[in-house]
Amino acid sequence: MVTLAFPIILANLAQPILSLVDTMVAGHLPGAWFLGGVALGGVLFNFLFWSFSFLRMATTGLVAQAWGAEDGALMRKHLLRALLIAAAGGGAIILLQKPIIEAGLAFLGGSEAVYESAAAYAFARIWSAPATLGNFVLLGYLLGRQRVMVSLALQVMLNAINLIATLVLVFGFDWGVAGIGAGTAIAEWIAFIAGLMIVRPFRANPALELRDLLDGTAFRQLIAVNRDIFLRSLFLLVCFAWFARSGAAEGDAILAANAVLLNLHGITSYGLDGFAHATETLVGSAIGARRRQALYRVIKAAFVWSGLVALLFSLCYALAGPSIIALLTNQEEVRATAVEYLPYVVVLPLISVVGYMLDGVFIGAIRTRDLRNSMFISTIVFIVAAYGLQQVWGNHGLWIGMIVLMIVRTATLGRRLKYIFAGL
Repeated sequence: MVTLAFPIILANLAQPILSLVDTMVAGHLPGAWFLGGVALGGVLFNFLFWSFSFLRMATTGLVAQAWGAEDGALMRKHLLRALLIAAAGGGAIILLQKPIIEAGLAFLGGSEAVYESAAAYAFARIWSAPATLGNFVLLGYLLGRQRVMVSLALQVMLNAINLIATLVLVFGFDWGVAGIGAGTAIAEWIAFIAGLMIVRPFRANPALELRDLLDGTAFRQLIAVNRDIFLRSLFLLVCFAWFARSGAAEGDAILAANAVLLNLHGITSYGLDGFAHATETLVGSAIGARRRQALYRVIKAAFVWSGLVALLFSLCYALAGPSIIALLTNQEEVRATAVEYLPYVVVLPLISVVGYMLDGVFIGAIRTRDLRNSMFISTIVFIVAAYGLQQVWGNHGLWIGMIVLMIVRTATLGRRLKYIFAGL
């Protein structure tokens, strides 16, 4: 578990580090509206791209089970089918970019200056859509096959290119927030092309393969799994979009401060997801091989080690949180506001860790309907709680609502855990 999980943790941290680089660069531009704009743009792309996170999750679970059953041909078919969906989804996003960005930013709110900044960032970054979705698929395939060092190398490359390209475009060519979005898009495309060269999914007779890939029964199964995970991810993203929109209503300083703190929470999430992804792979492999005791051992190890890492994150934010915030922005009002709400980010890892691990268990078991239903219930409870608490305690109420979301998410999945073992 540990040998598999820690490289995945490092690979997973690529996504929040991309957002962290964007936030750090925007946080040092002259005006809180630049950081607020990138924050809203980031929420839009989290909503947009992570609506397709089923491509990573479903691919990991399906490939892991095929890996446990030692069926190499089936693994490759899962990969190619997912790449077809990624290409179609990415192309649709490019074609519909104007209404997507305008409607999304209008919903999220913010001042006129924040809106203009967010639009400049979004129209540059959206060209990465096919590559970003393709990278989800490649990551899922590599994790399902337990090739974690390859996925780690790709993510390190992605972050290095993003950092260099963003700094050059923003400070070298004076592109402002558009340079931040363009730098991220360039990095995603280069990483995707490199990943295809490593995996090499295509063979000599693509026409024959296409007919095989579109086989009705297998494709319907993939669509059903992806549909449930898509809805689960959509409900979760609705929660974060609600959080961002409600924070924007409190003013630019709170919007920017929440963005900084959500980046810290994002690092925690992706770090804990390293254990969740390792759990997906090992659970899928154990179920594919029909090994009940191995499944018990995987789940037990996942909860022990992820709990220790969650405690480490909480201690880190408690001790070094203000220093990290100061690194991310030089706007004094934003710094002071972020420090005020930092305690919520300190406790969130300990509250949310069990939910992350259960996600990994259910994805590896392909129990996607349970994931969908759990997140639907959690979303309804969150919106009601966050709206009511914000009326009383303002931004503090929003953060308490986030804690409620994590608790309900854990409870609703926990009560379904026994059914995974019943199938073995």
